[in-house]
Amino acid sequence: MITRRDAAQRLDIPLEMATRHGLPTTLTEAQLREIEDSPPPWLVQSRANRTGKKPVWVDLVCSVCGSAERVRPKKWWPTFTFFSCDHHQSSDLPPPLRGDHREEILGIGSRFVGWVDTPLD
Repeated sequence: MITRRDAAQRLDIPLEMATRHGLPTTLTEAQLREIEDSPPPWLVQSRANRTGKKPVWVDLVCSVCGSAERVRPKKWWPTFTFFSCDHHQSSDLPPPLRGDHREEILGIGSRFVGWVDTPLD
């Protein structure tokens, strides 16, 4: 069985859209394959409206241990240099380049910290 969230990820649509258009809480592989092979009009329209500027889902991967999570990006997110699990220390990451400042941004996904390295002015 495939959860609605997993189906939304595979269809590359927001979870809210999957719910709004009646995707059940769980689907079989065959049901999902049928949607992929013969997309309903709302899915065709959604794909046609994409500009490609903003991804629907992004993969967060810890730069220390490799743990991963797929989430919806937030509008306020900067361009991250690294992600780490929230239990890792900044010293577990490669040091910033000489002349760069590192900023820690908490609360990325369910358990990640985002790290942004920027040049000092």
